[in-house]
Amino acid sequence: MKILALDPSTNQTPAALHHFLVQCQQAAVRGRRAQLVSISLEVDALDPLAVLASIYDAGERHFYVERPAENLAIAGAEAVLEFTGSGATRFEDCQTFIDEVLANVIVVGDQGVPFAGPHFFTAFTFFDETEAGEPFAPVSVFVPRWQVATRGDRTVAVANLLIDGESDVAAASEKIWRAHRRFGGFVAGEGLFSPAGEAPRLTLSEIGGGEHYQTAVRQALDRINAGEFDKIVLARAKDLTAKAPMHPMQALDGLRGRFRECYAFSVANGAGQSFIGASPERLVRVHGGMLTTEALAGSARRGKTKEEDERLGEELLQSEKDRHEHQLVLDSIMRRLKPLGLQLDVAPGPQLRRLDNVQHLHTPVRTALPVGVRVLDVLARLHPTPAVGGVPRGAALAGIRSLETFPRGLYAGAIGWIDSRGNGDFFVGLRSALIDGAHARLYAGAGIVAASQPESELAETELKFMAMQRALFSS
Repeated sequence: MKILALDPSTNQTPAALHHFLVQCQQAAVRGRRAQLVSISLEVDALDPLAVLASIYDAGERHFYVERPAENLAIAGAEAVLEFTGSGATRFEDCQTFIDEVLANVIVVGDQGVPFAGPHFFTAFTFFDETEAGEPFAPVSVFVPRWQVATRGDRTVAVANLLIDGESDVAAASEKIWRAHRRFGGFVAGEGLFSPAGEAPRLTLSEIGGGEHYQTAVRQALDRINAGEFDKIVLARAKDLTAKAPMHPMQALDGLRGRFRECYAFSVANGAGQSFIGASPERLVRVHGGMLTTEALAGSARRGKTKEEDERLGEELLQSEKDRHEHQLVLDSIMRRLKPLGLQLDVAPGPQLRRLDNVQHLHTPVRTALPVGVRVLDVLARLHPTPAVGGVPRGAALAGIRSLETFPRGLYAGAIGWIDSRGNGDFFVGLRSALIDGAHARLYAGAGIVAASQPESELAETELKFMAMQRALFSS
């Protein structure tokens, strides 16, 4: 990777940009391969979701994530480079693609600005193989043509383009310049999320029928008692059909406002389908050589009053069933990360993580990341965690395939980004839905252990469905 300590804002003219891109084209010709050029520029405050909505195209890939509680948001659209893969080596293959791209990139602009430089927006499905016709490959990663991100009070816009000897540099220069001028005059969010009219929902139906989930839970409990596994996470799916196409950006606008502690996200495949949600669970974050992950398992509803809420939270903290489920997740995280030589800093006991309509047992885990260990190395060991899979992993995954009646796809998958410096942030694709025009498939799951009750697990999943149902019914 070649970094030019050049601030494009010091010479903002179309001629200067064209001259620079001509130099990049000459470098590509000399190197006999296409040259990725990434140009970053700090701009006035923007709303990345509003920007993405303004250029939204169902036929293009996009990625969006926002965590309002951290004042963080990032959006990318249109793939200038992309990679898909499958199988047991998908994490390694993804890292190889990233390394090859970074070995041949010119990065321009102040790299000290948050989210400067090229980013790799990445999604791993729950299973490492998918069925024919599924909307997302087991791993898909792309570098966006356009990217806008905010952290705190700083906003950066990034343009990525691929240049070779045949590229029309003049047209590329003009396109970047127009986009820069457009961002400079952009009025964040104005009118973008106003409903165009009510779109009544026609159907909301359970996949497999209303009794299937409780039957599957009972079968799982029999298999737990037989010693096949200690825990298994079983999911439900509902299909929703509307009279008019649903816009993922509009649903996201509601999710980010309501679930400020969560990752509000959207991943589009460029074929008209978007996977969206508001996930409460961070899978792994690497920043400045520090790694953060967490155990999040054990759930209860929120109370209608402060007194009821505190009582329900205390009952969750004291619940033997939920603490056992939570400990299985934490033990697995520690066991799977141990071979990487990490010295884990773990809280002495779980605390409550309170969200809008549900509360969870939560234990954060932190460690310094040794030289040579990268975020995808950690991700490959953690995914899928017992919070969304089970214990032991192999037996639980086989059980999921036999007991669930639908493909999971990106549900409970690993979704996030990696930058050119090795930082990255991945979360679990929970509280989610796959939107395809006027149709949506909603997902929710619960962890099953020996003390589980089918009726209680059904109620827990219904509670988790509510976030996405409300977002789509109001969009």
